[in-house]
Amino acid sequence: MPTPNTAAFEFLRTRRSRPPKSLTGPVPSRDDLRPLLEIAARTPDHGMLVPWRFLVIEPAAMPKLAALADARATALDLDEEKRAKGRGQFDLGNLAVVVIASPKTSDKIPPMEQTLSAGAVCLSLVNAALAAGWGAGWVTGWVSHDAGFAEGMGLAPEEWIAGIVHIGTETAIPPDRARPDIDAITTWIDA
Repeated sequence: MPTPNTAAFEFLRTRRSRPPKSLTGPVPSRDDLRPLLEIAARTPDHGMLVPWRFLVIEPAAMPKLAALADARATALDLDEEKRAKGRGQFDLGNLAVVVIASPKTSDKIPPMEQTLSAGAVCLSLVNAALAAGWGAGWVTGWVSHDAGFAEGMGLAPEEWIAGIVHIGTETAIPPDRARPDIDAITTWIDA
């Protein structure tokens, strides 16, 4: 029988992301953030391609990203609700790590595996931040899918935003939400 790590198991069993709008300062310093990034980078990465990278948005840069989101909303002729939602995470944000999917050309590793690796980085970063005592939440939204926003952030044409992970001090613990019915989504194959 394996020897369980009961503390880690219980953490994973009960973990809960924090909505970015519920986070405030203080935020992790660069020294605090580095081990979280190191943990996130320990994600599955078939072929060791490292098909992702980090872009850390520190507090002083948040207004610039809010303005970029606002300009892109104007260019896309988005309604006021989408405009507010796009720029809101930066208006209210204190620190965020943008996980950039940066696919590599490979004859062995298909693009889908590289995409899954980038997604795993996002979740690993959220879990690392939560385990370190910070509040953290992974968001996307229209800004994550807009090529003009990506270009404004300096991404290469083949890169895209896998997720924006906001990290800070939580102001409230959100109530747990309904979880999937495991029996309804699980098929057992025994022969």
